[in-house]
Amino acid sequence: MDFALNHMATPSLPLEEFLRAAGELGVEAVELRNDLPGIALADGAPTAEVRAAVSRSGMRVLSINALQRFNEWTPEREAEARALARQAAEVGAEALVLCPVNEEGWRAEGSRRHESLVEALRGLSPILREAGLIGLVEPLGFAECSLRRKADAVAAIDEAGAADRFKLVHDTFHHVVAGEREIFPARTGLVHISGVEDGAVPVDAMRDPHRVLVGPGDRLDNTGQMRALVEGGYRGAFSFEPFAREVAESDDPVRDLRASMTHVASALEGADA
Repeated sequence: MDFALNHMATPSLPLEEFLRAAGELGVEAVELRNDLPGIALADGAPTAEVRAAVSRSGMRVLSINALQRFNEWTPEREAEARALARQAAEVGAEALVLCPVNEEGWRAEGSRRHESLVEALRGLSPILREAGLIGLVEPLGFAECSLRRKADAVAAIDEAGAADRFKLVHDTFHHVVAGEREIFPARTGLVHISGVEDGAVPVDAMRDPHRVLVGPGDRLDNTGQMRALVEGGYRGAFSFEPFAREVAESDDPVRDLRASMTHVASALEGADA
């Protein structure tokens, strides 16, 4: 199983400690973020320093996470995309995660949302191509989100004629919250995994603070989703991306991540047997 580590799994660790933790876990690839205050990219660290730290660690950088509100394509968003793509290329990242507007009532009509999405993809395509990056479109399953389902992302990517430049993020949490059944293994470039164990929260009320590491009490069927993706031909990384405070504030995140990785691997092996 090709595991990876999103910096959100250990958000308080400085870059070098995060990379060291990934190495201790036997992980060979990471996702860096630009939205963690005081951490590397968000703190304005020179990209040369970040790239040097990554090089010393021997890690692949799967992505920079993320360009927010990417489907609200404005001159300001274009400038932001160019700057972030340049930064991603300079640190050796392979892709840029693209997150949609997550706001109630934004461009409420479906056709307007679709047109905005296609416009953004067409605008982003040459920027990503010039930087040598793949765009990873990540639908967010929340009811208020402007792009909830992967099927809508695929339709827009195809209309934009940009299937060579954009792939999907299959997020196991958002897949369940969106109520989406269809998966797109051949169109998927990265999988984010996290679990929910709180038995009291309804699916439509699940939010980021509920997202813990995947364990025996997981309600999202992470291993079932992962198995279906692999059986469908997906061969990329499964990146741990929990958001819950109890994960972020753990006194031993390496221990907790190792336990989750062991659980996931054992569950998948058991299912195969």
